[in-house]
Amino acid sequence: MAGEEQFVSKTAAAVLSLLALTLLSKPMSAQILPRGNVYAGVSYGQFTDVVPPRLSFRGWNGSAEDLPFTRFSHLGFVLDASGYYRSGVTEYNAFLGPRLSVNYGKWRPFVHAMGGIQRLKSSDNISNHIAIDIGGGADYKLWFKNFSWRLQADYVRTHYLHAYQNDYRASTGIVWRF
Repeated sequence: MAGEEQFVSKTAAAVLSLLALTLLSKPMSAQILPRGNVYAGVSYGQFTDVVPPRLSFRGWNGSAEDLPFTRFSHLGFVLDASGYYRSGVTEYNAFLGPRLSVNYGKWRPFVHAMGGIQRLKSSDNISNHIAIDIGGGADYKLWFKNFSWRLQADYVRTHYLHAYQNDYRASTGIVWRF
């Protein structure tokens, strides 16, 4: 009789576990992948060197945006990274900040203001300095489900060697919305 009671309790535990996993799997799946988007694209930048000439750079830009508030679906938080290259000079940027957006038909215009760090390597010199990025753009929904095309422009301000640099960048690429 004791073996039979143990079998029934193990069976009941297994059934309850399976039922709990089945009922909770849908709400838990929303926690694994938040609402937002991921962007990857090519970028072109006009940067001021420490000496006033403007230099053109080509590179990449990527970002991940989380839309954590269901009540305020137009407010998101963005982590943005980019890399720019020119003969003898390499620049990397990492920014974090809020983004405001609105859906308007197939378009999703947005503006953002972010702060972060810029790493510049020129010849044997490596410097890290604080940077501010203010910009915006628009996503256009493509015919593929959950994909958009992005056009983006930014103004990046940095302070290096007792001088301010006013840099501009433009990028375009594919967005995966989830």
